[in-house]
Amino acid sequence: MNTNISGMKRTDMCGSLRPSDAGRTITVNGWVDRVRDKGGVLFLLVRDRSGILQCTFDKSVNAALFDIAFTCRTEFVVAVKGELVARDPAAVNTKMPTGEVELIASDLRILSRAETTPFEIDDNKEAGDQIRLKYRYLDLRRPVMQRNMMLRHRVTQIARNYFDEQGFLEIETPMLTKSTPEGARDYLVPSRVHPGKFYALPQSPQQYKQLLMLAGMDRYIQITRCFRDEDLRADRQPEFTQIDLEMSFVEEDDVIAVNEGFLQRVFKEVLGIDIQLPLPRLPYREAMNRFGSDKPDLRFGFEIQDVSDIAAGCNFAVFKNAVEGGGTVRLININGYADQFPRKEIDKLADFVKTYRAKGLAWMKLAADGSMTSSFAKFLTPEEVEAVKSRAGAQPNDLLLAVADTDTETALVSLGALRCELAKRLGLAKKDDFKLLWVTEFPQFEYSEEEDRLVAKHHPFTAPMDEDVEKLESDPRSVRAKAYDIILNGCELGGGSIRIHDPELQTRMFRALGFTEEKATEQFGHLITAFSYGAPPHGGLAYGLDRLCMLLAGLDSIRDVIAFPKVQNASDLMMQCPDLVDSKQLDELSLAVTRIEKDSE
Repeated sequence: MNTNISGMKRTDMCGSLRPSDAGRTITVNGWVDRVRDKGGVLFLLVRDRSGILQCTFDKSVNAALFDIAFTCRTEFVVAVKGELVARDPAAVNTKMPTGEVELIASDLRILSRAETTPFEIDDNKEAGDQIRLKYRYLDLRRPVMQRNMMLRHRVTQIARNYFDEQGFLEIETPMLTKSTPEGARDYLVPSRVHPGKFYALPQSPQQYKQLLMLAGMDRYIQITRCFRDEDLRADRQPEFTQIDLEMSFVEEDDVIAVNEGFLQRVFKEVLGIDIQLPLPRLPYREAMNRFGSDKPDLRFGFEIQDVSDIAAGCNFAVFKNAVEGGGTVRLININGYADQFPRKEIDKLADFVKTYRAKGLAWMKLAADGSMTSSFAKFLTPEEVEAVKSRAGAQPNDLLLAVADTDTETALVSLGALRCELAKRLGLAKKDDFKLLWVTEFPQFEYSEEEDRLVAKHHPFTAPMDEDVEKLESDPRSVRAKAYDIILNGCELGGGSIRIHDPELQTRMFRALGFTEEKATEQFGHLITAFSYGAPPHGGLAYGLDRLCMLLAGLDSIRDVIAFPKVQNASDLMMQCPDLVDSKQLDELSLAVTRIEKDSE
């Protein structure tokens, strides 16, 4: 077998050939996707990342070449040379972009043979996640995966080109950095030179990009790897990629404007969709009150309504007690779909909201004929029932679902999750319907039950709203931040803020977060010192590149837009890591393993 490619180098990509190329002598290189034997004629369908081309071998024309082709199996790597011809109209394959042409082979070289693959390299054949990730290099041969990788490449190139046009400098920041609090768990790297000391892999380049603004770089961008040692889910991996940027001498509107331009270009160049600017904005509190989420999905309605004022005077104890206890009664109207929810399905919805700490689900169902059934209407006066229906805009065939709770956030969050679940069940959340918006004015702080203290909602360098600065000490829970998230179809694409550039305000922020002066200096002394030498007003944003590509591709998991992702327990099935290392490596790092737990997966 001649495996030398000399004299058989590729002239064209398989998927690029069209009738206008007919008559040319060409050479294609790739993998055998399928073999079709028609007696004296053999077809090899050869695949590369651009597509598939049919290569034809006629035994009556060249028996020796036919015999070589006959030995080929799927996933053999081949080089085929010949004349490209137009197919007869009756033989045109309309399902293939190259279906109007075929290559009449005059030479064939088998460059590499292949064992039978553990799963078929076929978009239409299912394979489990475990085997796909164990043999990821085979999974990446599938056309759908190669399209995903090409989409990701396109997005990164658009980002580089667009932000370059806007005056941004691409600057790399370190991978080995300092472990600091106020974030997820760090991945730590032991130092051989400094025994007992550790670097941390960056959760984001946050402090470095602020230091670059202090250095006068004015506008920075980086497509950078980030690391967080946290539990995985469909849109989360231990290592991920951000489009990270920062700008000097800006306010919130400036950062938003330049990023809207980027998103407009991405959607136009990747999907051919025109995004209308400016994008809508919702303050955090309005988003929570209307949608029960700080990343609302606008592809469907079912907005949350407040009926606490009506419920306050009613005789339904569940409603009345919630309001009297300082809470609320909220509802959503699943308008036009009541006939799709029999009682047993409504009971299942009650179980669903309980997973979000709601105590139950009250309901009112209006049939198409105008009749009504309800779990609570009998405890209300006719006037109160009509007031609830009016508030909800209820019509025949509507289903009203209500949650009452002494904790307003529980009522909002549970209904917010329920509206999304119902939209999913009803098929209203279309993947090709893209709804973007900004959520602004986030709380500066949130309470951490684990740490029993206030922590930064975003990070401790986020500037508070000017009018709320004086509340930092007296009423920190009411302080709003100059923070903003960009949301697409209920997913956070990215987030950012205007940063604190005043050293005195930064000191107050550390104090509000419970840092002593000594602790703040220990953790952030480099930043505090840098601010004392003149800091410009600055702000920025970071996109989750993986999430952006996932949503553009209409996928449900970021695994499918990452070349080599991890599984649920953060291990790599292909490389079989993490793994044990020998004692010499541990000794060099002044480390000892005291316990080894069996892998959970």
